Amino acid sequence: MLDRLLKEGEGILRLAPTWVPRSFCIPGRRIKLHPDDYYVLGLERGGIDERWFSSTTHAENGPATPADEGLSYVVSADGTERVLLKDMVTAMGGALIGNALWEKYGRWPMFSKFFDNKGPLPHHIHHREEHAQRVGACGKPEMYFFPAQCNNHGGTFPFTFFGLTPGTTKEEVRECLENFAKGDNKLLDLSQAYKITLDTGWDVPPGVLHAPASLCTYEPQFASDVYAMYQSVLYGGECVSEDLLWKNCPDEERGNVDYLMDVIDWEANTDPDFKKHRFMKPLVIREDAAHTEEWICYRCKTVSAKRLTVNPGQTVTVRDEAAYGMILIEGRGKMGVWNIETPTLIRYGELTNDEFFVSHTAACNGVTITNTSATEPLVMLKHFSENPELDRLLDTMAE
Repeated sequence: MLDRLLKEGEGILRLAPTWVPRSFCIPGRRIKLHPDDYYVLGLERGGIDERWFSSTTHAENGPATPADEGLSYVVSADGTERVLLKDMVTAMGGALIGNALWEKYGRWPMFSKFFDNKGPLPHHIHHREEHAQRVGACGKPEMYFFPAQCNNHGGTFPFTFFGLTPGTTKEEVRECLENFAKGDNKLLDLSQAYKITLDTGWDVPPGVLHAPASLCTYEPQFASDVYAMYQSVLYGGECVSEDLLWKNCPDEERGNVDYLMDVIDWEANTDPDFKKHRFMKPLVIREDAAHTEEWICYRCKTVSAKRLTVNPGQTVTVRDEAAYGMILIEGRGKMGVWNIETPTLIRYGELTNDEFFVSHTAACNGVTITNTSATEPLVMLKHFSENPELDRLLDTMAE
């Protein structure tokens, strides 16, 4: 069946939508899920505010989490056959994701998502490698991009807090963490917010505190779901469970504020040139009458993303140097043998033709994409793990 699925798509796999709830969030309702289905998993699980792409990573949502939550399924053209992308990668290895990536990681080491919240998230942190390893996980670098197509409204707070204000002392942060269970621990008093601009992005390394804005956000990230919430009361009065302060903390360190402080990358958080080093405007790498190709997430070598725009009525063949997942956010057309289209509304459990995974061989040989609309551009976001093309770009930028 695995061979048949790969041959059916000529190296391009169709993926089913993967929906993920979060009990501590209120959905922003911009991910095209049907309005009746945001709480279809039950109120105790919370609203669905995330859609995961090209994921072989299990969502960590507590003891009631299903075994396949967060995992992407490959589906046949007629929808009758399906298999976990994770199992397909395990079985096919380098033949699917590329030998270099398989030999280094032995798995597909990234995924992307839309996270879509009505309000801001708490100021939180993703563990660095040395801390994540203590709970059997990996550190989690991630990047943000804010597509205009997914943001017809800005939610209640379209500003993101990043890091800590330069000059902040460790004693001030430690006091906030000690006061977590006493009410508003006022951690945001020690940070600063940036107004989010659509069609731009930010790099968020592990160990950097961040409180994401109330925008629908495209987020390529390393294959890990580790985090800890360091802010106790959100803008608007919503409270955060103390259990989330100690999430992904080793049992022997629970209650140890010094451990929470050690998770923080102090130099990165207090960088006086934080925006200069972390903000990302799209970088055009190829452009002609038929299409535009841009790097949109490019400050991290471990995960990255491009935006591809094919103009109305045009056909292009695009080559990449690495396997990738993609999500279509505007338009319709063909990609290889597949008909692709951007859905208007999706019922929970329904299949779509907007998400695919492109094997290493197909990416290197080139994927032919046709925009069948006479008026509307075809726009897709493409998420990569390590990509030699990006390595060369970063080396050039460093020079």
